[in-house]
Amino acid sequence: MAEDLKDCRVPCKMSWDELEALCRTERLHCKQLGVNRTNVNEYEVEFLCDYKKTKEEEFYLVKWRGFPESDNSWEPKKNLKCPKLIKQFHQDLDQELRRHKRRCIPKKLDKEVTSILLQKAKLRKSLQLWQTHLNQTRNHPGRIFVINDVDLEGPPKNFTYINNYKVGQGIVLDEMAVGCECKNCLEEPVNGCCPGASLHRMAYNYKGQVRIRAGQPIYECNSRCSCGPDCPNRLVQRGIQFDLCIFKTENGRGWGVRTLQHIRKNTFVMEYVGEIITTDEAERRGHVYDRQGSTYLFDLDYVEDVYTVDAAHLGNISHFVNHSCNPNLQVFNVFIDNIDERLPRIALFSTRAIRVGEELTFDYKMQIDPVDTESTKMDSSFSLAGLPSSPKKRIRVECRCGSDSCRRYLF
Repeated sequence: MAEDLKDCRVPCKMSWDELEALCRTERLHCKQLGVNRTNVNEYEVEFLCDYKKTKEEEFYLVKWRGFPESDNSWEPKKNLKCPKLIKQFHQDLDQELRRHKRRCIPKKLDKEVTSILLQKAKLRKSLQLWQTHLNQTRNHPGRIFVINDVDLEGPPKNFTYINNYKVGQGIVLDEMAVGCECKNCLEEPVNGCCPGASLHRMAYNYKGQVRIRAGQPIYECNSRCSCGPDCPNRLVQRGIQFDLCIFKTENGRGWGVRTLQHIRKNTFVMEYVGEIITTDEAERRGHVYDRQGSTYLFDLDYVEDVYTVDAAHLGNISHFVNHSCNPNLQVFNVFIDNIDERLPRIALFSTRAIRVGEELTFDYKMQIDPVDTESTKMDSSFSLAGLPSSPKKRIRVECRCGSDSCRRYLF
């Protein structure tokens, strides 16, 4: 009977923290949880839950890492070696006291205040865990940070971070059959390199900035090319290079993304990644998203409207980028290992220099000026609330971008 159960697996209903706490309580050692003989009895401050003071001393109610809340204990400030946590606690406390129009810290906090402080501490912990997960999942150099100083909303549910397109049922990506034979793709392109073979210009200059007009396609070198990974015609495929922060907006636009590094004009920032589905499936899902009030459908209509990218539940950091009528990001269609022009990769490049701390945005309904034959092919549209292309079915969605050129409505 035991042999029959050897490979049996069942979902665990306990969190990692609860399992760690159980191990410490039972004095068990677990390599996966980081509980061993030397640290099973160690106490580390996870966060501070409450505060009180007497004439002689200040005390904090401490939640110990790896131990259940039933083991929380009041500790004098002089015994605590966690200045950052103490500073964060008092920032939260000052903010809450100001909200109640109180100036002085009382000797003992009331239950309403401590409840909010505890929720903020747990929120910060959950966001930190999500941030760690995102950084363990990403395959790009740019790091991801997460912050919410606005409300008590935690990590989004039913969202999985992916690095590349996930192909939906019944869709096949055609791989590139040939590659270039260049030794220096930018300075000595053989037969025009990959762009020339597709009758197009090289998209990047020697600084790695896009130099073609929006609407024209980008053909990067692929896995069959002779050039190496440092080839100047390989930008999008190297992934996100900048440290970015997912943050909660203050004006009801949900989550947003800001850059933590300066970004030069015409620089690749990120791809729009999600699940590739047919337009018929997109319309079906769109009706569901419409009832929910939002969606993440991006039509791939470079040559014809056949496929759509859905980033609602599967996506990368672009899932959190907001709309603006005056955006600092511009969409380009990119082809690398896939030769099907109906399935371009969607790359977002900066339209101008972007300063540190500035929010990243793109226009959900951008229009490309028809300056030549190629650009008329592209009419990239990001479909909010899953709205079909037929104007008679559209609803008016208020825009909250706040730019001087705001159109007031997304649709």
